[in-house]
Amino acid sequence: MNLQWQKYPHNARKLFKLTIPIFISQLSASGMGLADIVMAGLVSDDDVSAIAVSNSIYFPLFLFVLGLLNAITPTVSYLNGSNQRHLIAHQVRQGFWLVLTMSIPLILIFCNSHLILDYMHTPESFSSKSQQYLMIMAIGIVPALLAINLRCMNDGLSNPKPAMIITFFGLLLNIPLNYIFIFGKFGLPEMGAVGCGVATAIVNWVMFLMMLYYAYTNKSQRDIGLFSKLMEMPSGQTLLKICKLGLPIGFATFTEVMLFSTSALFLSPLGAQVVASHQAALQTSSLFFMIPMSFSIATTIVIGQTLGQKRLDDAKVLSYHALLTGLVFATMAAVVIVLLDQYIPLAFTRDPISISIAAHLLLFAAVYQIPDALQAVANGVLRGYKHTQPILYVTIICYWIVGMPLGYILARTDFITEPMAAQGFWTTFCISLSLASGLLIWQISKIQKVPHEVLIQKLERIK
Repeated sequence: MNLQWQKYPHNARKLFKLTIPIFISQLSASGMGLADIVMAGLVSDDDVSAIAVSNSIYFPLFLFVLGLLNAITPTVSYLNGSNQRHLIAHQVRQGFWLVLTMSIPLILIFCNSHLILDYMHTPESFSSKSQQYLMIMAIGIVPALLAINLRCMNDGLSNPKPAMIITFFGLLLNIPLNYIFIFGKFGLPEMGAVGCGVATAIVNWVMFLMMLYYAYTNKSQRDIGLFSKLMEMPSGQTLLKICKLGLPIGFATFTEVMLFSTSALFLSPLGAQVVASHQAALQTSSLFFMIPMSFSIATTIVIGQTLGQKRLDDAKVLSYHALLTGLVFATMAAVVIVLLDQYIPLAFTRDPISISIAAHLLLFAAVYQIPDALQAVANGVLRGYKHTQPILYVTIICYWIVGMPLGYILARTDFITEPMAAQGFWTTFCISLSLASGLLIWQISKIQKVPHEVLIQKLERIK
C-alpha cells in the first residue's frame, strides 16, 4: 500500500488546523466543571460531594446523547464534500427532534434523582443538594444539546471556531455567575452547590442562543437553508439513519465513561489514599486525553469530507497519516508524564503516600498514552467512514468483557497474583486500550478493502 508520505506535512497541517479550536473548546467545557468543583469547595466538602455525586448521574447520560448527536458531524461532512449542502438542513432539523425526544427521559431522571440517590445510600448531608442541583441542570439540558447539534453541523462544515469562541465565552461567564449564586451576591440567597447548577443552566442557554444567532447570521451558510422552514415534521427514515449511526457511538462513550467511574467504586473500600491517588492520576490522564480526542473529531471531519468528494484512496492515506500523528502526540505526552510524575500529584493532594501512589500510577498512564491515542484516532476514522457498529462491539469486548473483570481480579483478589489495588486496574487499562486500538485499526483495514463502488453506495444510503 502506497501511503504517499510526501503528502504527510500537508495532511498533518489540515488536521492541526481543525484540532486546535476543537481542543480549546473541549478544554473550556472541562474548565467549567473544574470551576464548579473548586468554587463549591470554598463552601464545604458536602457541596463538593453533592456536585461529584450529581455528575456521576448527569454526565454518563449527557455523554450518551452527545455521542448520538455526533452522528451529525460525519453526515454533514460527507454531504459538504459531495456538494449536497442542500440536504444538510434536513439532517440538522431532524437532530432538533432527536434532542427534544431524548431530553424527556433525561429530565424525568434528573427530576426524580432521589430514587437513584436513595438506592446509592447517599448521605443525607448532601443528598438534598444533589437533588436540587440535578433539577436545576434539567432546565439547561435542552439548550445544551441543541447547541451541540448546531456545533456538530459547524464541525461537519470544517468550521469549529464558532464553538471554540462561544464555549470559551461560556467559561468566562460561568465563573462570575458561580460566584454570584454560590455565595449569594446582589441580594440573592447563598445557594452553595445548587448555585453551580443555576450558573451552568444559564450558561447553557446563553451558549445555545449564541450558536443559534451565529447559524442564522452566517452568510457562508445561507445556501444550506437551515432557517428556510419554521418547522419540519420528524422523518422516521432520517431519524432511524441518525440513530443507526449514532447509537453505537453513544453506547461506546457511555460504556467507556462507566468503566472509569466503576473502577473508582471498586477501589473505594481500599481507603481514601488509594481512591485519592487513583482520581489524581485519572484526572491527569483525562486532561492529556483531550488532545487525541480533539484530533479524533478533526479526523472524522476530514475523512468524511474526503469520502464525500469520492476520493477514497486519499481517505485511506489520510487515515494512516492521522494515526501516525496521533502516535507522535501520544509519545510526547508519555514523555511529559514520565518527567513530571512526581510533581503532577501535588496539584491534587499533599499527602505523601497518595503522592507516591499517584506518581506510580502515572507511569501506567504514560504507557497507555500510545494505545489510547491510537484507539481515539481509529474511532475518528471509522466515524468518518460511517462504520460505527464495530466501535460499540470493540468497546464492550475490551472494556467490559476483558477490562472490568480482569481489573477487579488483579485489584481485589489473589486469583492470579497478590491483590494489586489501584495498580491492578491501571494494568488492565493498558491491556484493554492496547486490545481496542489493535481491533479498531483492523476494522479500518477491513472497511478500506471494500470495493470502491460498494463503499460509495453504502455511504450514499446512510447520508
